Amino acid sequence: MEGFKYIFKNKLELLPKTAGVYVFKEKNKIIYIGKAINIKNRVKNHFQVASAKASASQATFKDNILAELTTKIGFLKTNSEIEALILEASLIKKYQPKYNVVWRDDKNYFYVAVSKDEKPLVYITHQKVNPKTEYIGPFVEGTALKKTLRFLRRAFPYYTTKKHSKNKCTWCHLDLCPGPTPDLKAYKKNIKKLILILKGKRGAVLNSLKKEMKQLAKDKKFEEAGKVRDKIFALQQVMSHSRVIENHISRVSPRPDLGETLARIVDYKKPISKIEAYDVSNIQGKQATGSMVVFINGKSDKKQYRKFRIRIENEPNDIAMLKETLERRFLHNEWKYPEVILIDGGKAQLNIAIKTKNQNSKTKFIKIISIAKRNKELFIENRDKPILLKSLQQEIYNLIIQLDDEAHRFAINYHKKLRSEKLLN
Repeated sequence: MEGFKYIFKNKLELLPKTAGVYVFKEKNKIIYIGKAINIKNRVKNHFQVASAKASASQATFKDNILAELTTKIGFLKTNSEIEALILEASLIKKYQPKYNVVWRDDKNYFYVAVSKDEKPLVYITHQKVNPKTEYIGPFVEGTALKKTLRFLRRAFPYYTTKKHSKNKCTWCHLDLCPGPTPDLKAYKKNIKKLILILKGKRGAVLNSLKKEMKQLAKDKKFEEAGKVRDKIFALQQVMSHSRVIENHISRVSPRPDLGETLARIVDYKKPISKIEAYDVSNIQGKQATGSMVVFINGKSDKKQYRKFRIRIENEPNDIAMLKETLERRFLHNEWKYPEVILIDGGKAQLNIAIKTKNQNSKTKFIKIISIAKRNKELFIENRDKPILLKSLQQEIYNLIIQLDDEAHRFAINYHKKLRSEKLLN
């Protein structure tokens, strides 16, 4: 499989300290592909931040999952960082590993677009929308890709805009632009070579250039042969010595469909589609209200929102009010039950919610989580220790915060309404 060498995950010391690509396998299936300046350090970093010794602030849910599921690690050394970047893109496209796909969608990846105009344009984009354009990728890091194109432009100058002034532009003076009156045949030839390079076919391009140089020399076109020689040298220098990969932990973003990822976080057996969030609002127990907000597939569904006027009188007891709210909600089985319920509060709120839903045989399947904003932690049913919110993927973090804020807003608005009615009466 692509010439990878494999080791077991308890043999990390056998990994090389060179640039290249690494893969995580669960049994016989590749689940994640990454690139690195130093394969050994990068892979060890995945496992160290997921270990029990690492502080919770360092760990990410991505690393925890990969460390848990991975059985073998494969690696493939490359001669340069640019080769690692290009190889990573081609392998992700070929294998579409589960966790590269889960944590990124097409809008998060980068593609090199090459238009099929009379004078082809080269640019970076997120989406493949134009059938008259060739897209190379997907590439994971935009910054690294921009640097790579900037270096490759030295060997293969290209246009980035359709219009060019009649005079030489700044890029022309830097030998990065073909100029106002290019040899279109030669330009298109260069673009084809650029595309091949970006597809990982550096050897084929170098061989082609060397043959071209020899033929020109044979035909005694020494000036043109010299230009091709310079192009070969520039390409070799760029591919071998350019620094493009950032030497830090890469962060990946999840896809908009969060059901599977959230299910794995809260230990639920199937993807999550419906979440309910609850909060209570009162002043010294008076005009107390409970709120229920509903999100379907990550988006609020206000038609399903419900508000509860708490019946407990003059008792500023948030735990008891939450219990009453949940008990009354669970009586309504005509409202489809959610897979997950988010509670505003810490361990005490979590426990009362678990106890309440377990009293009803129809609601035992619901998973309870609670958000403790003071320490920015997420408590999860059947977990001894909370998760730091900042360790979650950005999209999951955003969803949890949005649910909690919406439940809080809805409870306060109803509470204010009851207070106003009280004052008017």
